[in-house]
Amino acid sequence: MQKLQSQGVHHITLVGAGRQTSIDFWEGVLGMPFIFEQPNLDKASESHLYFDPGDGRLITVFTDESRTPEKRRTPTDIGCVHHIAFAVSRVTFLQAVARLDERAVKHSGVKDRGFMDSIYFEDPLGLLIELASYRFEPPAGFSHADVLMQAHKVRVARGDYNIAEVHLADAIQALVERSRATLSDDRAPKNPY
Repeated sequence: MQKLQSQGVHHITLVGAGRQTSIDFWEGVLGMPFIFEQPNLDKASESHLYFDPGDGRLITVFTDESRTPEKRRTPTDIGCVHHIAFAVSRVTFLQAVARLDERAVKHSGVKDRGFMDSIYFEDPLGLLIELASYRFEPPAGFSHADVLMQAHKVRVARGDYNIAEVHLADAIQALVERSRATLSDDRAPKNPY
């Protein structure tokens, strides 16, 4: 047997209500450009809206004008989607509470996740949305996932409960040391003062 190797998320499709609810939320709240629309090719009564979440990939929504929003949390049973997390810059994250409050959107407030900060709230159809902001930038040539994998190794080796900022800093240092040559014979920390 061979694997079916994934190379990234292509798109996520959600079941929506009327089209304007989706446009108002995905573009009007989260700033995702509404890039195209076409019929749902498997169900003629539905339209298929496409939004760019900021990385050129797609969030799509099946809409039907006969459906209205239901103000209840979507199911979290086994096999169901618990939430969708979207990356936001630090400056946007710092504005998120105020911008949700001005819309009277109930939210979690800022949650410390060790390696990132998060805010949770529901979309108009009850899907839990997370806005996530990393506390670090990966070194050139590495991804956030590379740093997190190295930070996990550091954390486990130290017997710590969860990834914290010290693990991230040490992981970034280790990745740089492995990937960047030096003319120095000794790369150990020094105190020149």
